[in-house]
Amino acid sequence: MSDHAALVDIRDVVKDYEGPQGPIHALKRVNLRVGAGEFVGIRGPSGSGKSTLLNMITGVDRPTAGQVLVNGQDLTELNEDRLARWRGDTVGVVFQFFQLLPTLTVLENVILPMDFARRGRPKERLERAQMLLEQVGLADQAQKFPNALSGGQQQRAAIARALANDPPLLVGDEPTGNLDSKTAHGVVDTFEELVARGKTFLMVTHSNSLAARIPRVIEVLDGELFENGARSGK
Repeated sequence: MSDHAALVDIRDVVKDYEGPQGPIHALKRVNLRVGAGEFVGIRGPSGSGKSTLLNMITGVDRPTAGQVLVNGQDLTELNEDRLARWRGDTVGVVFQFFQLLPTLTVLENVILPMDFARRGRPKERLERAQMLLEQVGLADQAQKFPNALSGGQQQRAAIARALANDPPLLVGDEPTGNLDSKTAHGVVDTFEELVARGKTFLMVTHSNSLAARIPRVIEVLDGELFENGARSGK
């Protein structure tokens, strides 16, 4: 990890699930520190624990044991209501299949997280959404519905939505997995620009060419984390 303060600090996290054949050890005492302003890639085969790791960091799921600290908050101390509020303020998620609401315009999709979090006055929400769409190159698409946009445009709209509440942490769950190679690299350009502006970005990817662009890559294998060939945190 860089010398930046740790924005994500995972300490001896274990996650077990009950399966039909007995317990499944999804994460096995993993440790991970991610500094503020880092761009980190997460790789690994299906079933390796990548999604479980993301769910720990975003507060979607709770560890069986260990601590998860994000932006100084121990997530294991929060009840579901406080966790939902924390997530709305702290984490922006970019999904593989965009998950834009088809009945809302692009602009309305970006405003929605601010509505949920009751951020600012309606006029301020509108102005911020317009600014974010301009930032990702979609100012001229604001009044269109998602199905009128290309895949790359929809993903850039999803990035703007993830930025709506100005979260310090952005998480991409295979955000380029549904895009052609050229468009995918263009989306990663946007991610790099956001990191240059101080955002912290965690991105799951299966692409070798995209992973090669990411300064730090964590491998997830059988519920353990590896970095540069060694087990992370050891």
